[in-house]
Amino acid sequence: MSGLAASDIAGLAEAVIGLQDRAETAATLTGRVPGFDLDAAYAVAREVLRRREQRGWRRIGRKVGFTNRTIWDQYGVHRPIFGYMYDETVHWSDAGGPGLYELSLDGLVQPLIEPEIVFRLRASPPATDDPVALLAAVEWVGHGFEVVQCHFPDWKFQAADTVADGGLHGRYVVGPRLPVEESGRGELAERLAGFGAVLLKDGAPVAEGGGGLVLGSPIAVLAHLVEVLAGLPDHPPLEGGELVTTGTLTAAVPVAPGETWETRLEGLPFRGFGVRFV
Repeated sequence: MSGLAASDIAGLAEAVIGLQDRAETAATLTGRVPGFDLDAAYAVAREVLRRREQRGWRRIGRKVGFTNRTIWDQYGVHRPIFGYMYDETVHWSDAGGPGLYELSLDGLVQPLIEPEIVFRLRASPPATDDPVALLAAVEWVGHGFEVVQCHFPDWKFQAADTVADGGLHGRYVVGPRLPVEESGRGELAERLAGFGAVLLKDGAPVAEGGGGLVLGSPIAVLAHLVEVLAGLPDHPPLEGGELVTTGTLTAAVPVAPGETWETRLEGLPFRGFGVRFV
């Protein structure tokens, strides 16, 4: 449980919302609030969710971040965290159509791009490490981009700061989707753990990675989130219809208007995806 008073949590939640809405940066919470830890951060995140929903935002999923262990030392965060996604922050591409999805970077602070795997749940997932059992709760597997952002200068923070700042979620673009069929769950579980990904900027490769980098498999990220939420009873449990994003498959890279970013995937039965920033 957080050691902060309810009034402190409310004040910090409103401050975070203000930074996000005004696209501003400020000193870290861990640097200016004595004893600000993960318990306090999740309490603030829960209050941010309550206030967002009270103001008309609709929660549609969770993003799990810092699942890729290769970036832990770079950011000084050595554990996964999660935040909420909203109808206002998630974009849907025509997965079968030609061309690139155009996305504005307006309102985002220090944006970075992350190629990811995303799940849409058909039911509340069980508490298990069995990937096939977890996939039984998944309606489809998708590929897309998260644009993360940071409201602390120069991307310097501690884990608690990232939780309070919405898991650093900015925007998410959902690309191609693959329905999860009962007969193919075992094969899909193997593919998710072993596929490769290349991230390209304006046609040139800039980063490589794959499913094995995110806690061993994107489906393992779902198992982790179920476990974490079991210890956070103030936060709503996962339910059917929600999206769960599973963390960057490569290094996260800065982006700017005018750039085109694409992926090439090897080992999954759907194509890569592209976005142009405006």
